[in-house]
Amino acid sequence: MFSQTISITIQFGDCDPAGIVYYPNYFRFFDNATAGLVSAALGMGKRNWLEHYGIAGIPMVDTGARFFKPSSFGDTVQIRSEIVELGRSSFSVKHSLLRDGEVAIEAHEKRVWVARDAEGGIRATPLPDEVRRKLGAQ
Repeated sequence: MFSQTISITIQFGDCDPAGIVYYPNYFRFFDNATAGLVSAALGMGKRNWLEHYGIAGIPMVDTGARFFKPSSFGDTVQIRSEIVELGRSSFSVKHSLLRDGEVAIEAHEKRVWVARDAEGGIRATPLPDEVRRKLGAQ
């Protein structure tokens, strides 16, 4: 399935008083990595694919992580993100954060393709065939 690797440099503001990345910031990194992954697969920026497909977004309905090695201010890390499952209206992503070539964190998330209903709420809607094809690309 579709995958992408990005590099980020840990900033001072990402860290806690102990000098390591404050763990919720990893989930911010992964959220950005997922948006970038979908954007790369669809060949357009997030604002464009939200409008193009008429959706409200791709909210997360499940997430988790296992932490093996901390990262600190100034470290450059790689996040490899991969679509690992396509459902009717959802998809799952696996993230591997590598520091110095070793896995520091393994994370997962499940996202749902949602549209606005008549009352302004959101509801799951099937992944369009085109999106399914592009997310499933090798």
